[in-house]
Amino acid sequence: MTAYRLDKLIILDRLGDDEEIFTMMIDMYLQDVENNCNNLSSLLASGDQASLQREAHTVKGLLATFADEDGAAMAAALEMRVKAGDLAQLEQPIAALQARLREVAAVLQAEIAG
Repeated sequence: MTAYRLDKLIILDRLGDDEEIFTMMIDMYLQDVENNCNNLSSLLASGDQASLQREAHTVKGLLATFADEDGAAMAAALEMRVKAGDLAQLEQPIAALQARLREVAAVLQAEIAG
C-alpha cells in the first residue's frame, strides 16, 4: 500500500469544483476521525457485527471521498469480512485501517494549515 497523497484536483472534480464544500468536508473528517477509529475498535470488542459492518462502510466512503483508493479498499475488505461473519483476527486489519484514517487526517490537516 502506498502512502496517502492528497489529489485536490480529483476531489474538487468530484465536488463540482466547490472549494467551500471541500473545506467543509475536510473539517468534518477531522472532527470525526477519532470517533471512527474508536468505533471500529469498540464495535469489534462488542461483537456487534451489523454496526461494525456499517462503520466499515462509512469509513470506506470517507476515504473514497478523499480519493484514497488504497484506504477505501482496506475498508471494503473489512466490510466484506464482517458481512461474511468473519470476525476472527480482525485486530490487525482494524489497526491498519485506523492508521490509514489518521494518516489521511494528517495530510488533510496540513492542507488546511497551508
